[in-house]
This record gives sequence, C-alpha cells and structure tokens, in this order.
Amino acid sequence: MTISTNLKPTESELEILQILWEKGNCTVRDVHEILEKSKDSGYTTTLKLMQIMHEKGLVARDTSSKTHIYTSLVNQQKTEQHLVNKMIDNVFNGSAARLVMQALGNHTASKDEIDSIKKYLDELSK
Repeated sequence: MTISTNLKPTESELEILQILWEKGNCTVRDVHEILEKSKDSGYTTTLKLMQIMHEKGLVARDTSSKTHIYTSLVNQQKTEQHLVNKMIDNVFNGSAARLVMQALGNHTASKDEIDSIKKYLDELSK
C-alpha cells in the first residue's frame, strides 16, 4: 500500500506502527505496555489513537474475538521511503547528501553501520 497524502501517519501513529512492524499482530494492551516504557501515555489514549489509525486505513482490526487484534496495513519500507523523501525535499532542499551528513554528524554510527554504509556507497558507484 502506498501512503497517499491523506494517510500520513502522525508521530504518535508512527510509534504504534513501529511496534506493529516489529511485533506483528497486537492488542491495544500489547502496544500500550510497550509505549508506556518510553512515554507517559494512558491506555485510553493508545486505544483512541489505534481507533483513529483504523479509520484512516493505517491498521486493520480483527474483531472476531473479545480482544481486538490490530495489524499494520502499511508497508514499513514504503512508509520510511515516503517520509525520508519528504524530509529530503522539505528540510534539505532535495539534497540526500545533506541529510546523510547531518544524520552521521549527529549520531554515532557503529563500526558495522559504517562498514555497511561504505559497502552500499561502493555498490552505488559501480
């Protein structure tokens, strides 16, 4: 599924999508317990967000049992690609190189990550 302009996930929705991408099918309680570890958020807030995400078409909801199960309807890679492209256009004036230099300048990359980046750049230059 391609994210159209009306299906842009908010920051909070992206946090929920990250959980669903990593864990797969989850109940609201499953998602809430993970979110609670990193931010102060009430269960009803998580529930409402996931209901809105269902209305927006970002997640599917299986209501066949008492506990509703949610699944992401958007592809992680396509969502990330869409958001990065938008950021490159809007924040870095279309320069992917500026984005990469900013990211690497502000975050410490592990040796494995740097090796992976070098390998990727070598492939691109062939």
